[in-house]
Amino acid sequence: MAVSDSEALCPYRLVLEHVTSRWGVLVLIELLDRPYRFSELRRAIGAYGGRGVSEKMLTQTLQTLERDGLVHRDAKPVIPPRVDYSLTGLGREAAEQVRALSQWTRDRMDDVEKARRTYDETRAAS
Repeated sequence: MAVSDSEALCPYRLVLEHVTSRWGVLVLIELLDRPYRFSELRRAIGAYGGRGVSEKMLTQTLQTLERDGLVHRDAKPVIPPRVDYSLTGLGREAAEQVRALSQWTRDRMDDVEKARRTYDETRAAS
């Protein structure tokens, strides 16, 4: 795979985008618990509420994270085909950081909402 212009100019920013993308965050957090088959992972991510991830988006996200060395794809030569996804050591390290940020967001959401109300009220009064 060829290196894109954005990768060449700012490679760490691109990895950060992959790790913190809408679906990348959820994939990493879910895979912290255990390996998943594709359909299991899709259902687990859908349990977070909102619109679930499409097969196409999950496939793209997994491929991107695999390319970055964060996810391992284990295709077993059986019928029917079985593919399991798990975190690499690098992926586990990233996932733990992402999970901590996710937990901080949950813990501090009341403060964020209060700050938003204050901001909106100040703007409305101006």
